[in-house]
Amino acid sequence: MFTKEDIRQIESRGSSVASAQSQVETFRKGFPWMKIVAPATPGKGICVLSDEEAARAAEYYDSAEIAGKCKFVPASGAASRMFKDLFSGLDRLKAGEDIAEDSPAARFVAEIARFAFYDRELFGTPEDTAESRRKILSKTLTEDGLNYGAKPKGVLKFHRYPDGEVRTAFAEHLVEAQNYMRNPDGSANIVVTISPEHRQLFEDAFAEVKDKFEKRYGVRYNITFTYQDKATDTIAVDAQNRPFRTEDGRLLFRPAGHGALIYNLNGISEELVSIKNIDNVANERFLPVTAKYKKVLLGKAVELRDRIFGYLKELDAVTGEGMAQALPPYIPSLTQRYDERYMSPEVQNLCNDIENFLLNELCISMPYAGDCKTRVKNLREKLNRPIRVCGMVKNQGEPGGGPFIIAEKDGSTSLQILEGAQIDKSDSQAAAALAAATHFNPVDIVCCLHDYKGGSFDLLKYVDNEAGFISSKSYQGRELKALELPGLWNGSMSDWNTLFVEVPLETFNPVKVVLDLLRPAHQAE
Repeated sequence: MFTKEDIRQIESRGSSVASAQSQVETFRKGFPWMKIVAPATPGKGICVLSDEEAARAAEYYDSAEIAGKCKFVPASGAASRMFKDLFSGLDRLKAGEDIAEDSPAARFVAEIARFAFYDRELFGTPEDTAESRRKILSKTLTEDGLNYGAKPKGVLKFHRYPDGEVRTAFAEHLVEAQNYMRNPDGSANIVVTISPEHRQLFEDAFAEVKDKFEKRYGVRYNITFTYQDKATDTIAVDAQNRPFRTEDGRLLFRPAGHGALIYNLNGISEELVSIKNIDNVANERFLPVTAKYKKVLLGKAVELRDRIFGYLKELDAVTGEGMAQALPPYIPSLTQRYDERYMSPEVQNLCNDIENFLLNELCISMPYAGDCKTRVKNLREKLNRPIRVCGMVKNQGEPGGGPFIIAEKDGSTSLQILEGAQIDKSDSQAAAALAAATHFNPVDIVCCLHDYKGGSFDLLKYVDNEAGFISSKSYQGRELKALELPGLWNGSMSDWNTLFVEVPLETFNPVKVVLDLLRPAHQAE
């Protein structure tokens, strides 16, 4: 399948021939569909808190002991998709055609003065002419002006304030971090995943506001820029599932999607991590509600951590975990005595409590265990995993994965965030569950990454490698298939303990297309 030159190319990327062969085989066999039991809904998979319960969760977070906090912001890639409609309009104008008055490009031109990046000297005053529209689109997208079509979202000017201050999306994340992710020493740790070619842009954006924000908010920022490892890129194939080759005969590798960021997340040493996409920010006047519910999620995560840790420590105490393994093999009577402890009413009552907790709080139904010792072992494995608490908003037709209860391979059930590509819409039960879904995932996630003994989990051990995606793409006009690793909040966190919590729609303000910046959350008033 691969030539000597192919092998050199593969290994030079930090990958292996075996990995490339496995990826090609995955294209051929595909990924299995997720077996959906039911959609996660309020009262059955989604926790809806009263005002009092939300306040208690936030207070729990404020008083909790935490071994370090960090904000994790996926910000790789250029904003080209954000400006797709504008590029289309510019191409028409360059070809001597005009654009329809109701098109996104025409609306953008008409509203140009409302965008934070508007500069009269650069753009001029909008006029109702094709030339004026061409100039404004060109100055926005190309090197002739702002070159926003080639820059990452994080460094784009998102918001303008009444006093004239203008902030990038990255700057707004800095403002958020000092509010709800501040450490006791006054620092705020932020890890931002970027592309190597964009590093200078982000460093410049940080330098522009660092001193001002640190003085204004009394904070000290610790910023880490990290890259998606090239070794996680996946090989592309053609329609016949053969390795796709460029015009010079070389193999084509593509970034494997946000699932590759599990490697970056795995390198974080802090215990508590908040994950939020770079484009999901709002004007600072929305910060009170944003911070309130982020603290609610943080509080629920720490509450869940403490309850799970309590069960694990209690299991250790009542079973004498670790003592039987330390016994010499020539004292079988003592070993038998410790094994018999698993059958005691104390242990079995605790197992009953844990099973009820898993089922009622996390929608985990446990499969039948043939004996008491296996029952304890299975429960311990379910408890001793990374934790995530995910904010869920009511479905308003926005793009995003949905929360579902699924059947696992071991016979248990669990809460998962599924994308449309993982759901077999020809299956009547799956289609019915999809139609009955009430919420979606805005990527507002809090993670606890330490185990009950204080060590860090190896997150790579909790990835479902059969939960990836195959998508159709193109390269220089030629069709190809691309392979994405299990998504960061999908299959990469498949084997985590998961809690879904409803949060207000006001906390979700993504900028997927440039016209989203005209929404109230991104305007001064």
